[in-house]
Amino acid sequence: MDSLTVATPSKTEALARRYGADALPPAGPWNETIAVMLDHRSVRGYKPDPLPAGALETLIAAAQSAATSSNMQWWSAIAITDPAKKKVLAEIAGNQKHIEQCPVFLCWVADMARNQRISDATKTDFETMPWLETFMVACIDAALAAQNACVAAQSIGLRTVYIGAMRNDPIKVAELLGLPEQSFVVFGLCVGYATEKAAGEVKPRLPQATVLHREHYDASAEAEQRSTYDEEMSRFSARHELQAATWTQRVLNRLGPLKSMNGRETIRASLKKLGFEIR
Repeated sequence: MDSLTVATPSKTEALARRYGADALPPAGPWNETIAVMLDHRSVRGYKPDPLPAGALETLIAAAQSAATSSNMQWWSAIAITDPAKKKVLAEIAGNQKHIEQCPVFLCWVADMARNQRISDATKTDFETMPWLETFMVACIDAALAAQNACVAAQSIGLRTVYIGAMRNDPIKVAELLGLPEQSFVVFGLCVGYATEKAAGEVKPRLPQATVLHREHYDASAEAEQRSTYDEEMSRFSARHELQAATWTQRVLNRLGPLKSMNGRETIRASLKKLGFEIR
């Protein structure tokens, strides 16, 4: 199969992979785009093969086609191919070796510096800049853009994994990348071709009945639904030898101890050092 040819599963197969055979939602309209999206999985092993010519620019075009609040375009992306820089970023992320393996590592920046430069150039006080809402919009813009790029990458046979651990030490990341004040790497994204061993499988998600509410929020059946999902995740975990067998246990491990934040509990102080004044 050509590396840019993507085999898409059938509707029933794709839904079964995503939810498990016992929690299939009603099957509605279907096309190749939806099939690619449901086939998403995080890949943590990459071949050294470079991206095709023009692929990076295509991913950025897809990213720039995402919605952006009031067309303010509050994000930038920094493509990292330098092995030395990827090594440092991998260390910041807790020695995640796939950051070093992937041919391109994209750092997605909540970039308020660009619009601040307009404020400075026109000598106009942007009164909305220091408020939490503006910072949130910048982060949301970056996330929407990155997800468009992620789907585009999958559609041409590439695989990805998001790296939130860039927030373990945002100041060191900013220094390494030469970021100006009021810019912040929200997360990274490995992009490349998956090794055969790392291709993995689609990870089951919570049943739709747990996350889709109609007319009002209703969690009355959540405990039962979570139990069913835990059983599905337990089978998935056994196949992949994961330590946290169930989703509930993963939530307990991730949200219980403060040490699980890996330094991100200091992020408010880091943002202040990066020039953000968030009210």
